[in-house]
Amino acid sequence: MTGASRGIGRASCAALARRGYDLVITARTLREGEGVARAASVHDPRALPVAGSLEATAQLIRAAGREALPIRLDLLDRASIDAALERALAEWGHIDVLVNNGIYQGPGLMDRFLDVPVELMARIFLGNVFHQTHLTQRVLRHMLGRGGGIIVNMTSGSGQVDPPGPVGEGGWGFAYAASKAAFHRMVPLLHVEHAKDGIRAYNVDPGFTPTESQRVLHGGPSDLDAHWGGAPPEATGEVVGWLASDPAAAEWAGKLVLAQRLCRKLELLPGWPAPRAHDEKREGN
Repeated sequence: MTGASRGIGRASCAALARRGYDLVITARTLREGEGVARAASVHDPRALPVAGSLEATAQLIRAAGREALPIRLDLLDRASIDAALERALAEWGHIDVLVNNGIYQGPGLMDRFLDVPVELMARIFLGNVFHQTHLTQRVLRHMLGRGGGIIVNMTSGSGQVDPPGPVGEGGWGFAYAASKAAFHRMVPLLHVEHAKDGIRAYNVDPGFTPTESQRVLHGGPSDLDAHWGGAPPEATGEVVGWLASDPAAAEWAGKLVLAQRLCRKLELLPGWPAPRAHDEKREGN
């Protein structure tokens, strides 16, 4: 699991642990107090402390009776990706499920087209596409050698649908949307090439999910909340757990899973959504 220190990653780890998985968890933030929320615009230099860590996620996993192996990993650093994978295989011997949840965090994600330097866009693609491809290729080869496995990619509606307005008015940045659109193409190709080899690959669109970093940076709801409503990270976390554990999930292999919709349909998260809010908000990016 990449991006496991907070948000959807942490919620997915908890859901997987409850379903019997031991977890290798990776992120940049290893210990509590090290987390930093970086603004997503070139016009905003802020980097603020944010709660969440692999240390805390590991505690959740162990409280569910499963094992956790926390490893620091930076998606912008291929050496750290290789080192994490090699350690995971050396200590545990195999990988049954890969969840590509982590992404580049920082300026350029929520900037308008003319404001994004091409050099920064290359950095966003490095973290969101190129290095995730590298990691998935290595894990896929391992899975093929074992006769199968599950790959879950956290995609985004921003790469598939048109925004209602520009950044700041319910929309998102071109660089973010373009990188997620490219990443989105991986799963259908994995499916047509390797479903026969026992590989089940899923695209999961969480819809708009307010994160700890967003709340720290905005001091509360943002313009995206007003346009998209959103859901707690646990909604997508439960969907990830279901995809990795329920035989019925096989029908979704190679397809796009709208997490909020499926969570509601299967009633995976008790108490969500509240009855009066069930149909009030559209699902977003």
